Amino acid sequence: MYKADSYEQWREAALEHDEISGAKRWREVDQSSQYDASQIRLRLDRLRTLRARHDYHGLLYTLNEGIHGNMGGMGRASLYRRANFGTKRLIEQYIDEIDECLRLLAELPADVIDVQEKLDFFYRANICFGRSALMLSGGGILGFYHLGVVKTLKEQNLLPRVISGSSAGSIMAGVVGTHSDTELEHFFEPANVHFEAESEASAFTRMFFGANPQIDAGDLERLIARMVPDMTFQEAYEKTGRQISITVAPAEPHQRSRLLNAITSPNVLIRSAVMASCAVPGVFPPVTLMAKNMHGEAQTYLPTRKWVDGSIADDLPAKRLSRLYSTNHYIVSMVNPIATPFLDADQDRSPLTRALGSLGVGVGRELLNFYRGIAQKQGDNWPRFNWMLNTVHALMDQDYSGDINIVPSFKWYNPTKLLAHISENDLIELMEGGEHSAYPQVEQIRLCTRISRTMEEILVRFESGDLRPDTVEANRPRASRRRPPPTRTDREALREKRATVEPATSKKKRAAAKKKPATRRRPPAKKPEAPAEAA
Repeated sequence: MYKADSYEQWREAALEHDEISGAKRWREVDQSSQYDASQIRLRLDRLRTLRARHDYHGLLYTLNEGIHGNMGGMGRASLYRRANFGTKRLIEQYIDEIDECLRLLAELPADVIDVQEKLDFFYRANICFGRSALMLSGGGILGFYHLGVVKTLKEQNLLPRVISGSSAGSIMAGVVGTHSDTELEHFFEPANVHFEAESEASAFTRMFFGANPQIDAGDLERLIARMVPDMTFQEAYEKTGRQISITVAPAEPHQRSRLLNAITSPNVLIRSAVMASCAVPGVFPPVTLMAKNMHGEAQTYLPTRKWVDGSIADDLPAKRLSRLYSTNHYIVSMVNPIATPFLDADQDRSPLTRALGSLGVGVGRELLNFYRGIAQKQGDNWPRFNWMLNTVHALMDQDYSGDINIVPSFKWYNPTKLLAHISENDLIELMEGGEHSAYPQVEQIRLCTRISRTMEEILVRFESGDLRPDTVEANRPRASRRRPPPTRTDREALREKRATVEPATSKKKRAAAKKKPATRRRPPAKKPEAPAEAA
């Protein structure tokens, strides 16, 4: 598995290893103390029975009871560690059945189940189940590791639409969010990146391949300009359909960090947001954000405020993403040197050891709060000490893990090299390391996100008119307020898909659906005759 050159090779080796180690037999047995197998089996049999009877209203009612990714504990991470590939067959069968039922209900004609009723169900189920987000941490030069992770997820059609980035992760989030799928292929080849770096004596060359160890703000700005186009968050969303977010921290005290995206700051230029998120205090000066005004001209955004490295305050902004995009499942690509030594070790420790570790971290935070209180009383007498304590507290007071963590194989990295030059071989090794580290997580990501991806696809087809006859007017429910409408890219992709893959039979069905059924007109009611006496 370690020598695999592609995910397909790794998958074959993993399945062979599971058969030899006995993990394959473990997958075939339903019972386990780690989840409620009887509840999953009961619901699976019920869905199969309703689908076999063509009881579509009963199927819709059963699915309305609740769809979520942790039914009976089936989303527990420990269920995906016993085998190298996949988890219990019962869980996989249950996910397959829900996927089949959702697609069946979406394709049913309006005379079987009303379009508005189906639309309400899918919007409600989409919010109930939630969405997945990819969060890219900070880590200096190690940020190229994220590009390998993104490449693996993109090749397997598992790249979430919601992506956040902090510090070095913001550069990669900016690259992914501003380039189409075709354009991204250029960045997935290390040789292309090297060719661009060597073809011009630019910031990229001086930063990663030159002899000068010093990196100034101009170098960083030119590097970002080469990798991220000059567009706003809203323009990037309209182009790619990806909802990227970048965290920035305030340079002044008593201010709060911000999450910049197409919802909170649609006119902010992504380049300036990335530059601010990469402005490590003490290394690069604080940055003033830039935005486009109503005439499309660049101007300062909040001119009295300056911003610095986003990973200091909110390296993984899970709570804010949940509030803005209704996400509840997080895939984390972690290269932050503060967190990487502990993530993998934490998974292998016993519950008692993890509890003692959490207790130690809690005690450390309380001691830090105590010293912060003393320093704050001194006010301006200890400005540097105050800033140092606030920075350390912000770094320690964060959660550096998600539901699925992709961590590099190395545990420690020399901090002095995080902003130093890197050789061409090291750059290739980082990108390939990101690819290989994502291989063991691919099947877990596929299973845990399959239902949400199916509902996302169905809703895009509804909103684009593919699953809705033209004669039917269906209103978008209020519950969909956190789901943005489909972009131009979504509509064009769906139009191309329909033109290439759509069978002729579906065209006939749509043509028949456009014909309005003949309605019987009632004769006008006759007025009662007046009585003779009144006449």
